[in-house]
Amino acid sequence: MIDDAFVPAADAVAEGRIPGATLGIVAADGRRWVKTAGKAALVPEPEQLTVDHWFDLASVSKVVATTMMILELADAGRIDLDAPLTTAIPDLRQYDVASAAERKITFRDCLAHRTFLPAVEPIYTYGEDPARLRAFVLQREWRQGPAVYSDINYILLGIAIERITGAPLSDWPLGEGLSYGPPPGPVVATEHCQWRGRVLKGEVHDENASALGGAPGHAGLFGTVDGVLGFAQGLLDGSGASPATLAAIRTRMNGDRTAGWERRFAGWPGGDACSDETIGHTGFTGTGLWIDFERGLAWTLLTNRVHPTRHRDSGIFTLRPATGDAVIAAWRG
Repeated sequence: MIDDAFVPAADAVAEGRIPGATLGIVAADGRRWVKTAGKAALVPEPEQLTVDHWFDLASVSKVVATTMMILELADAGRIDLDAPLTTAIPDLRQYDVASAAERKITFRDCLAHRTFLPAVEPIYTYGEDPARLRAFVLQREWRQGPAVYSDINYILLGIAIERITGAPLSDWPLGEGLSYGPPPGPVVATEHCQWRGRVLKGEVHDENASALGGAPGHAGLFGTVDGVLGFAQGLLDGSGASPATLAAIRTRMNGDRTAGWERRFAGWPGGDACSDETIGHTGFTGTGLWIDFERGLAWTLLTNRVHPTRHRDSGIFTLRPATGDAVIAAWRG
């Protein structure tokens, strides 16, 4: 099965569109298949990709880490998802408590990306002190616009978690093969960062995540293929989440968005062959995870498509759905 499912990724590597790729598939009963090809790094020295390499998961961090943290805190009664963020962050826009729109945003709004906040902001250009930049995020009057997928939503959720628990996100217990950087093993290289002046390897690719200390709410998590598959299996078999959490991540809240995740829609990155009971999420570095609850099947495609630069056509936006369709076609149950 895995050989057929891996054909799109193997072709992308062979054609030089991406340096390396790992595809992992897991069934609800624990069966796993993993296939890898290509390079973990091209520069400054070539390095062969292996199944033991850690990937910068980028925005997949949102669903593997931050979403689960928020929903676990809700399960424990420590937050109300429909309460405003100010219940955890009372100083949010504290100089305009009477009319600041940010003070009305709820946890659920952020989870479902249904706020007015912008998609992204070059926060790292305002300084490199994590505490000062968190204060900047909290006190800035954000420009308002239509609801979009927003890193700012999850940066705020990360700050809320820090306030509630009194600890950084990196202290949260994660499964084996998941860690905030630098990870304890061989690491896939990402981009030659113009801001930091070097090829990134073992440090978070996302500039804002780096400036915010490496473990904010929107990015920063590293994972091996087995680590990501272990997380996915826990959702498939129910051992890794409560019934309330599973319901939240599977139920649409904002169009095709659930709590953190996307649910299958025509033309989405998970392909068209998966069932309607499929959720997924992608990461800018070239990562992604999809979970088909109807079939009891999940797959992760991990690539280093931004290495050595994001400013090229890697074909990732066609590779992802092609891989999803190939996985379903090869699946025998």
